[in-house]
Amino acid sequence: MENNEIQNDLASIRNLMERSSKFISLSGLSGVLAGVYALAGAALAYSILYSQMSRSYTIHEISSGFALFNDSVVIQLLLIAVIVLVLSVCTGVYLSYKKAKRNGQPLLGRVSRELLFNMCVPLVAGGGLMLILLYRGYFGIIAPASLIFYGLALIGASNFTFTDVKFLGLCEIILGLLAACLPGYGLVFWAFGFGVLHIVYGSVMYFKYDR
Repeated sequence: MENNEIQNDLASIRNLMERSSKFISLSGLSGVLAGVYALAGAALAYSILYSQMSRSYTIHEISSGFALFNDSVVIQLLLIAVIVLVLSVCTGVYLSYKKAKRNGQPLLGRVSRELLFNMCVPLVAGGGLMLILLYRGYFGIIAPASLIFYGLALIGASNFTFTDVKFLGLCEIILGLLAACLPGYGLVFWAFGFGVLHIVYGSVMYFKYDR
Protein backbone atom coordinates (compact mmCIF):
# COMPACT_ATOMS: atom_id res chain seq x y z
CA MET A 1 0.00 0.00 0.00
CA GLU A 2 2.81 2.40 0.92
CA ASN A 3 4.57 1.71 -2.39
CA ASN A 4 1.41 2.59 -4.30
CA GLU A 5 1.07 5.84 -2.38
CA ILE A 6 4.70 6.73 -3.07
CA GLN A 7 4.26 6.00 -6.78
CA ASN A 8 1.12 8.14 -6.88
CA ASP A 9 2.93 10.99 -5.13
CA LEU A 10 5.84 10.74 -7.56
CA ALA A 11 3.45 10.74 -10.52
CA SER A 12 1.74 13.85 -9.14
CA ILE A 13 5.09 15.59 -8.68
CA ARG A 14 6.17 14.71 -12.24
CA ASN A 15 2.85 15.97 -13.55
CA LEU A 16 3.23 19.28 -11.71
CA MET A 17 6.81 19.70 -12.92
CA GLU A 18 5.76 18.97 -16.50
CA ARG A 19 2.94 21.50 -16.31
CA SER A 20 5.32 24.18 -15.03
CA SER A 21 8.06 23.57 -17.63
CA LYS A 22 6.12 22.33 -20.69
CA PHE A 23 3.11 23.62 -22.58
CA ILE A 24 1.07 20.42 -22.79
CA SER A 25 -2.10 21.92 -24.25
CA LEU A 26 -1.23 21.70 -27.93
CA SER A 27 -4.17 20.10 -29.71
CA GLY A 28 -3.58 17.14 -32.00
CA LEU A 29 -6.85 17.82 -33.78
CA SER A 30 -5.60 21.27 -34.76
CA GLY A 31 -2.64 19.60 -36.49
CA VAL A 32 -4.99 17.38 -38.46
CA LEU A 33 -7.14 20.32 -39.52
CA ALA A 34 -4.07 22.38 -40.44
CA GLY A 35 -3.00 19.53 -42.71
CA VAL A 36 -6.42 19.45 -44.33
CA TYR A 37 -6.30 23.22 -44.92
CA ALA A 38 -2.82 22.90 -46.46
CA LEU A 39 -3.89 20.11 -48.83
CA ALA A 40 -6.93 22.10 -49.90
CA GLY A 41 -4.74 25.15 -50.46
CA ALA A 42 -2.21 23.14 -52.47
CA ALA A 43 -4.98 21.71 -54.65
CA LEU A 44 -6.38 25.19 -55.26
CA ALA A 45 -2.90 26.53 -56.06
CA TYR A 46 -2.35 23.73 -58.54
CA SER A 47 -5.69 24.45 -60.21
CA ILE A 48 -4.76 28.15 -60.54
CA LEU A 49 -1.40 27.28 -62.09
CA TYR A 50 -3.01 24.68 -64.34
CA SER A 51 -5.57 27.20 -65.59
CA GLN A 52 -2.73 29.47 -66.74
CA MET A 53 -1.26 26.86 -69.04
CA SER A 54 -1.55 27.39 -72.78
CA ARG A 55 0.15 24.08 -73.57
CA SER A 56 0.90 20.77 -71.85
CA TYR A 57 3.24 21.44 -68.92
CA THR A 58 5.01 18.90 -66.79
CA ILE A 59 4.70 19.17 -63.01
CA HIS A 60 8.27 20.50 -63.03
CA GLU A 61 7.26 23.36 -65.30
CA ILE A 62 4.14 24.06 -63.25
CA SER A 63 6.18 24.45 -60.07
CA SER A 64 9.12 26.39 -61.45
CA GLY A 65 8.10 27.91 -64.76
CA PHE A 66 8.58 31.67 -64.56
CA ALA A 67 6.05 32.28 -67.35
CA LEU A 68 3.24 31.05 -65.13
CA PHE A 69 4.01 33.49 -62.32
CA ASN A 70 2.48 36.76 -63.49
CA ASP A 71 1.27 39.35 -60.97
CA SER A 72 -2.27 37.99 -60.90
CA VAL A 73 -1.10 34.43 -60.16
CA VAL A 74 1.31 35.59 -57.46
CA ILE A 75 -1.45 37.56 -55.71
CA GLN A 76 -3.81 34.57 -55.84
CA LEU A 77 -1.16 32.22 -54.45
CA LEU A 78 -0.30 34.68 -51.67
CA LEU A 79 -3.98 34.97 -50.80
CA ILE A 80 -4.29 31.19 -50.58
CA ALA A 81 -1.21 31.01 -48.35
CA VAL A 82 -2.57 33.72 -46.03
CA ILE A 83 -5.97 32.04 -45.77
CA VAL A 84 -4.38 28.67 -44.95
CA LEU A 85 -2.15 30.34 -42.34
CA VAL A 86 -5.00 32.27 -40.70
CA LEU A 87 -7.28 29.22 -40.59
CA SER A 88 -4.51 27.06 -39.12
CA VAL A 89 -3.53 29.62 -36.46
CA CYS A 90 -7.13 30.37 -35.45
CA THR A 91 -7.98 26.66 -35.24
CA GLY A 92 -4.82 25.93 -33.24
CA VAL A 93 -5.43 28.77 -30.78
CA TYR A 94 -9.08 27.87 -30.27
CA LEU A 95 -8.53 24.13 -29.74
CA SER A 96 -5.44 24.71 -27.57
CA TYR A 97 -7.44 27.18 -25.47
CA LYS A 98 -10.13 24.55 -24.89
CA LYS A 99 -7.51 21.93 -23.99
CA ALA A 100 -5.63 24.35 -21.71
CA LYS A 101 -8.87 25.11 -19.92
CA ARG A 102 -9.46 21.39 -19.34
CA ASN A 103 -5.87 20.96 -18.11
CA GLY A 104 -6.05 23.97 -15.82
CA GLN A 105 -3.11 25.54 -17.66
CA PRO A 106 -3.04 29.21 -18.80
CA LEU A 107 -2.95 29.66 -22.57
CA LEU A 108 -0.57 32.62 -22.32
CA GLY A 109 1.57 31.66 -19.36
CA ARG A 110 5.34 31.91 -19.08
CA VAL A 111 5.96 28.59 -20.83
CA SER A 112 3.62 29.31 -23.74
CA ARG A 113 5.26 32.73 -24.23
CA GLU A 114 8.68 31.06 -24.38
CA LEU A 115 7.29 28.56 -26.88
CA LEU A 116 5.88 31.33 -29.07
CA PHE A 117 9.12 33.33 -28.99
CA ASN A 118 11.29 30.36 -29.95
CA MET A 119 8.88 29.45 -32.73
CA CYS A 120 8.26 32.95 -34.07
CA VAL A 121 11.92 33.95 -34.54
CA PRO A 122 12.63 31.36 -37.29
CA LEU A 123 9.15 31.86 -38.76
CA VAL A 124 9.52 35.64 -39.04
CA ALA A 125 13.04 35.31 -40.44
CA GLY A 126 11.87 32.70 -42.94
CA GLY A 127 8.83 34.78 -43.89
CA GLY A 128 11.05 37.78 -44.54
CA LEU A 129 13.41 35.71 -46.67
CA MET A 130 10.53 34.27 -48.69
CA LEU A 131 9.16 37.74 -49.41
CA ILE A 132 12.61 38.75 -50.68
CA LEU A 133 12.80 35.61 -52.83
CA LEU A 134 9.32 36.32 -54.15
CA TYR A 135 10.26 39.91 -54.99
CA ARG A 136 13.45 38.79 -56.73
CA GLY A 137 11.60 36.12 -58.72
CA TYR A 138 13.27 33.07 -57.15
CA PHE A 139 10.02 31.12 -57.03
CA GLY A 140 11.61 27.66 -57.02
CA ILE A 141 13.32 28.27 -53.65
CA ILE A 142 10.26 29.48 -51.74
CA ALA A 143 8.78 26.03 -50.95
CA PRO A 144 12.09 24.56 -49.69
CA ALA A 145 12.73 27.66 -47.59
CA SER A 146 9.26 27.52 -46.03
CA LEU A 147 9.71 23.87 -45.06
CA ILE A 148 13.21 24.36 -43.63
CA PHE A 149 12.39 27.44 -41.56
CA TYR A 150 9.17 25.86 -40.31
CA GLY A 151 11.12 22.78 -39.27
CA LEU A 152 13.63 24.96 -37.39
CA ALA A 153 10.74 26.74 -35.66
CA LEU A 154 9.25 23.43 -34.54
CA ILE A 155 12.58 22.21 -33.16
CA GLY A 156 13.00 25.44 -31.22
CA ALA A 157 9.46 25.18 -29.84
CA SER A 158 9.87 21.49 -28.92
CA ASN A 159 11.95 22.46 -25.87
CA PHE A 160 8.79 23.88 -24.32
CA THR A 161 6.20 21.29 -25.33
CA PHE A 162 5.90 17.64 -26.40
CA THR A 163 9.11 16.13 -27.78
CA ASP A 164 7.06 14.71 -30.68
CA VAL A 165 7.14 18.21 -32.18
CA LYS A 166 10.90 17.87 -32.64
CA PHE A 167 10.48 14.83 -34.89
CA LEU A 168 7.96 16.69 -37.04
CA GLY A 169 10.46 19.53 -37.32
CA LEU A 170 13.24 17.19 -38.43
CA CYS A 171 10.97 15.67 -41.08
CA GLU A 172 10.07 19.14 -42.37
CA ILE A 173 13.76 20.10 -42.67
CA ILE A 174 14.59 16.89 -44.54
CA LEU A 175 11.68 17.51 -46.91
CA GLY A 176 12.87 21.07 -47.44
CA LEU A 177 16.36 19.91 -48.37
CA LEU A 178 14.92 17.35 -50.77
CA ALA A 179 12.71 20.03 -52.29
CA ALA A 180 15.79 22.22 -52.78
CA CYS A 181 17.41 19.38 -54.74
CA LEU A 182 14.25 19.00 -56.85
CA PRO A 183 12.96 22.58 -57.16
CA GLY A 184 10.46 21.72 -59.87
CA TYR A 185 8.45 19.67 -57.38
CA GLY A 186 8.17 22.34 -54.69
CA LEU A 187 4.38 22.29 -54.60
CA VAL A 188 4.36 18.52 -54.10
CA PHE A 189 6.87 18.70 -51.23
CA TRP A 190 4.98 21.65 -49.71
CA ALA A 191 1.69 19.72 -49.81
CA PHE A 192 3.32 16.65 -48.27
CA GLY A 193 5.14 18.61 -45.55
CA PHE A 194 2.35 20.94 -44.47
CA GLY A 195 -0.51 18.63 -45.41
CA VAL A 196 0.23 14.92 -45.04
CA LEU A 197 2.82 15.20 -42.25
CA HIS A 198 0.54 17.47 -40.24
CA ILE A 199 -2.35 15.03 -40.55
CA VAL A 200 -0.15 12.09 -39.47
CA TYR A 201 1.44 14.09 -36.63
CA GLY A 202 -1.89 15.49 -35.46
CA SER A 203 -3.48 12.03 -35.46
CA VAL A 204 -0.63 10.60 -33.38
CA MET A 205 -0.83 13.51 -30.94
CA TYR A 206 -4.60 13.19 -30.65
CA PHE A 207 -4.59 9.47 -29.81
CA LYS A 208 -1.52 9.82 -27.59
CA TYR A 209 -2.40 12.91 -25.53
CA ASP A 210 -5.92 14.19 -26.24
CA ARG A 211 -8.08 11.16 -25.54
